[in-house]
Amino acid sequence: MMEDNSFADGFGGGGGDDAAAAPGERRRSAVLTVPIEVVVSVGKARPVLSELVALRRDSVLPLDSKIEDPVEIMIGDRVIARGELQEIDGETGRLGVRLTEVADLSNTL
Repeated sequence: MMEDNSFADGFGGGGGDDAAAAPGERRRSAVLTVPIEVVVSVGKARPVLSELVALRRDSVLPLDSKIEDPVEIMIGDRVIARGELQEIDGETGRLGVRLTEVADLSNTL
């Protein structure tokens, strides 16, 4: 996976001066508290338009994946992790994702 350093210059200050590093660290801390929408992708479908128009309640749209296939966790169009769907303990019907692979994002910010 390619490393994205587009934000790296704005954080951490520079030449070792503690006074200059403090504002950079505050900015980094503020950025790390921003909520991010994460999408869990379970599969894709490629129906023709006539099939889409015919969809009704209780129709089933077949996907290109199987129930045991890993799901992808994405931010925008970037896959940041993969995992397995599972029901959350004590919360009947609620889903979660058990992560099996995670991208190294530590140098992204």
